[in-house]
Amino acid sequence: MKTFNLFIICFLSAFLSFANVSNTEKEALVSLYNSTQGDQWNNTWDLNASVDAWYGVVVKDNKVVELNLQFNNLQGNLPEVVGNLIHLQRMNLGFNKIDGKLPSSIGNLSNLVSLELFMNKFEGNIPSEIGNLKNLESLKLYSNTFTGEIPKTIGNLSNLKHLELGSNFLTGKIPTQVQMLTQLETLSLIDNKLEGEIPSELGQLVLLEELILSSNSLTGNIPQELYQLANLNTLMLSDNNLSEEPISIINNPSGLQMQLHGPSIIVTRN
Repeated sequence: MKTFNLFIICFLSAFLSFANVSNTEKEALVSLYNSTQGDQWNNTWDLNASVDAWYGVVVKDNKVVELNLQFNNLQGNLPEVVGNLIHLQRMNLGFNKIDGKLPSSIGNLSNLVSLELFMNKFEGNIPSEIGNLKNLESLKLYSNTFTGEIPKTIGNLSNLKHLELGSNFLTGKIPTQVQMLTQLETLSLIDNKLEGEIPSELGQLVLLEELILSSNSLTGNIPQELYQLANLNTLMLSDNNLSEEPISIINNPSGLQMQLHGPSIIVTRN
């Protein structure tokens, strides 16, 4: 009888250890493991262990709230079912070798505060569903091979503080909807194929500290409105096709000055 009771206790203990997250979330994690060659990761998962024991997975109140697998040798595609991790608040898969398209189901992760997928091999368009992530404060997709235009739905991310899309192959114009990102502190679109003029609407981003637009095909004059950004301390516009006409800095309380030297634009603050 004692042996039987011990068996029951062990069984219940094992059962409860796997009951801390839903089957839907666990299956999504297992799919991620399988689609990115989890057995080859630097820090792999024991799929027979409890989910909260898996490397880089944070479970809170029986929900998967964080996934941090940067520098972990993930290779392959991000599966569509990653969108079932609906309680995720932070996802960092940076510095890996993930390729293929960013699934549109990423838009299901409405609790995300931080999405960091930089230094991978993602391709194709940035899905318009990214605009569903209205709690997002940090979006870092730089150093991939994304193509197409920056989705206009980016303007829905009213809580965004850091938008970094540099070193991709993005085309088209900088969407004027960026003006809706009133909390933005960093905007980096360096090293893409963007064209057209710098939107004067960027002058409405009063909290902006860094504006990095170098190495594109931007044309026209530098908007006077940028001079009014009192918090701006870094402005990089070199290697574009911007006009070199003299620029007035009258009524420039920020003390921001620009000097044009050939293709380079050097910016200093008094």
